[in-house]
Amino acid sequence: MQFLFPFFLALSMLGLALPAAAQTPEATPATAIVLPAITVSTVENRILRDRAIVTGLIAPVESVQVAPLIEGQPIEALLADVGDVVHEGQTLAVLSKTTLELQKSQFVASLASARATVAQAEAQMLEARTAADEAQRINLRTAALRKQGSASQAAADTASSNAISATARMTVAAQSLEGARAQVTLVSAQADNIDLQLRRTEVKSPVNGEITQRNAILGSIASAAGAPMFTLIRDGALEMDADIAESDILRIAAGQKVVLSLVGTDAPLTGTVRLVEPTIDAVTRLGRARISLDQPSQLRSGMFIDAEVLVAERQALAVPVTAVGRSADGATVKQVRDGLVTQVPVQTGIRDSGWVEILSGLKAGDSIVTKAGAFVRDGDRINPVPATN
Repeated sequence: MQFLFPFFLALSMLGLALPAAAQTPEATPATAIVLPAITVSTVENRILRDRAIVTGLIAPVESVQVAPLIEGQPIEALLADVGDVVHEGQTLAVLSKTTLELQKSQFVASLASARATVAQAEAQMLEARTAADEAQRINLRTAALRKQGSASQAAADTASSNAISATARMTVAAQSLEGARAQVTLVSAQADNIDLQLRRTEVKSPVNGEITQRNAILGSIASAAGAPMFTLIRDGALEMDADIAESDILRIAAGQKVVLSLVGTDAPLTGTVRLVEPTIDAVTRLGRARISLDQPSQLRSGMFIDAEVLVAERQALAVPVTAVGRSADGATVKQVRDGLVTQVPVQTGIRDSGWVEILSGLKAGDSIVTKAGAFVRDGDRINPVPATN
């Protein structure tokens, strides 16, 4: 028998069945079931933040264009340049006054002549009134004498005609006086207009701000029809004009906090949504929001910038994103209880930094399969291995 043992051993190694006489209890070892080791995670409470990614350009909150208030005058001096910070009322440029000063001299002379005409009209008015009063007295006396029979009818008619003529001359004198006074008012207004134009030869800043553009050229003719002489950023205030995807526009609201990322800077900048425009561009399908900046001095108009708008922030049940799978019924996770895998439908919410919010279907402390794509099915038994963070 001991000579046949090596033969039987060779047959066993080749996978051939041993003869019934050669099978012994000692040759059949007990087989143990080995369960697959699967990484599991615990449902836990975390602070999750819902963010909307936006991009846009830095732009002035309000641009102010400075144009000349008079035209046709050459520019004699430029007193400000791009980058200057100016205050309200500060002179930025000076226009020529020569033509206007000549016009003012003419109006001064015209005003003096009009005032002299008024004086003459007043004298004529006084003379006409005196003559009219005298003619009226003579008319009354002649009419009384006519009643007494001491004056003829012809004399009475003459006196009446003279009184009527004198009254008419007084009316004409009064109208002439009013015309002369009106001429004085007109010439005075024209002189005031010249004074106003002379003051406007100094082009002044209407607001406090920073000059971003200067189109004025020394010696050129000032005109409001072309480009503005200067462009200012009112109070130096900047904001971000953010383009927002149509799917995110309804989640953005005024007052939400924003974190901005600028190329070349390590520390993020912050801001706040100031307003959300009520329309969406029909071509690009993008909405627009305006974001106030907390550190405008670190930015320049025209910069391109990325930003994250904090839509919501709350503490909620969360699981790794990899633990959530999809089925015909929606989102699912594979819950593990005593080594038994059970597929559970869940409702998800915020996704943030590799975690997803669980609104329903699980509770804190539940164990789930970390990777939903692992080779385990509903009802399988596994050897759970806790995940290491």
